[in-house]
Amino acid sequence: MAHQDDPKPGRRDFLYIAAGAVGAVGVAGVTWPLINQLNPDASVLALASIEFDLSGIEEGQSVTIKWRGLPVFVRHRTAEEIAEAKAVPMSDLKDPATDEQRTKPGHEQWLIMIANCTHLGCIPVGDSGDYNGWACPCHGSQFDTAGRIRKGPAPTNLVLPPYEFISDTLVKIG
Repeated sequence: MAHQDDPKPGRRDFLYIAAGAVGAVGVAGVTWPLINQLNPDASVLALASIEFDLSGIEEGQSVTIKWRGLPVFVRHRTAEEIAEAKAVPMSDLKDPATDEQRTKPGHEQWLIMIANCTHLGCIPVGDSGDYNGWACPCHGSQFDTAGRIRKGPAPTNLVLPPYEFISDTLVKIG
């Protein structure tokens, strides 16, 4: 009986390859729905960004809106609040950030930030505290008129969401 080193592919080899291909397609067909269900729901994707009209907010007024299930402060700051925020020395800040870094150029009067204290997620109260900004009633963190942490256990400033101005009175958050 002679032994061949290079046998020709036959019917058995074809069946192995065909069975492997069918098995791979079957595994992909079962795996795809499992992976696809991890994607965000359509209702979540719809809230990925919102547009908000600023024209109804008067100077010195704050409103709280909802974005992605989070409260967001939108504050129309006065000239005094802006000047006060710009005058703070960086050495006085726990989490140094200039007022210019916390607002958009040409729109310094608008401060938009997520309304959760960075300590434990409480919602700070506006127009309060030693710095005329926001104060967290739960643990005593105090933020200035630019949303920067000035006193208390919060480790960082109030978080700024991604946003852009579409016009002078319309902002897109997200």
